Amino acid sequence: MWCEDVSTDGKWCYIVFWVVCKPKTRWELLKKRLVEACPCCSSASEIFYYRSELQPPKPPDVFLLKLCCYDRKGLLHDVTEVLCNLELNIKKVKVSTIPDGTVIDLFFVTDTRELLHTKVRQEETYKALEDIMQRIVINFNIEKVGPEIAACSQASPFLPSGITEDIFHLEVSNELPSISLTSNNVSVVMDNSLSPAHTLVQIVCQDHKGLLYDIMRTLKDYSIQISYGRVYIRQGSKCEIDLFIMQADGKKIVDPSKQSTLSSHLKMELLQLLRVASEPGS
Repeated sequence: MWCEDVSTDGKWCYIVFWVVCKPKTRWELLKKRLVEACPCCSSASEIFYYRSELQPPKPPDVFLLKLCCYDRKGLLHDVTEVLCNLELNIKKVKVSTIPDGTVIDLFFVTDTRELLHTKVRQEETYKALEDIMQRIVINFNIEKVGPEIAACSQASPFLPSGITEDIFHLEVSNELPSISLTSNNVSVVMDNSLSPAHTLVQIVCQDHKGLLYDIMRTLKDYSIQISYGRVYIRQGSKCEIDLFIMQADGKKIVDPSKQSTLSSHLKMELLQLLRVASEPGS
C-alpha cells in the first residue's frame, strides 16, 4: 500500500510519495530525474499560480533512429522496451522487412532528458540496443530531423476531431444525467460543499500504471489547478483519490455542465485505458 500527499500555495509545491522498494530500483537515477523535472529554486520567484502570459513550452526536438538488423521473434517488443527504459518517447514507427530476413526500422523519437543530440547519449542508446540484440545489428544511426519531417512524424493518426467528438458525445449521452458518475470499477464525484474556494473531486478506481498521469493530463487539458491532493491505495489495488481543484480563474467549478463534462472525461480515461479509432481506407 502507498499514499501520496500534494499541496501548493500557488508558488511552492509539496509532494510526498510512499513507494515500494524493488531489487532493480535505480534510486540515484530516480532522484536525478525528479530533480531535473522540478523548476530550479532561482526561478521560483518568477512562478505565479495564474499567469496567463506564460508561453507554452518549446516542442521537443525530434530524432530519427535508423536501425538495420536481422529479424527475429520479439524484436520490435525488445527495441521499444529499451527505448522506454532510456526515456525516449516514440512518436512514430515505420517497420520494413526484406525477404532475406533483414529489418529496417525507423523510429521518430524525442528524448525526455533532451540529450539525444550528444555523442554520449547516442552511444548509450546504441549500447543498450546492442546488449539485447546480441550481434544482429547491421547498421545504426541517430540524426535530428527538420521541422517539416518532425511535423509529419507527430501528426495524429486518429480520426478527425469532429468524428471522435461525436463518438464521445454519443457515449456520454448514454450516461445518467448526474454529476456523480459511477460504474462497477470507477466512481467520479464532485462536491462544492466542503471548501469555500475549491471543488472536491473524489475518484475511486482500480490502480494501474500511469493512473496519476492520466488524471493529471485530463485536468491540465481543462486548465484545472490542483491545490491539494491525496492518493491512497488499499489492498486489492483499489485506489482512492481526493483532489481539491479550481479553474484557471481561481474559482470553483459550479456550472453543472462543466462538472458533468469533466467527470465524463475522467471516467472515460479510467474506464477505457485503450481506445482504438479507425476509418475506412480510400
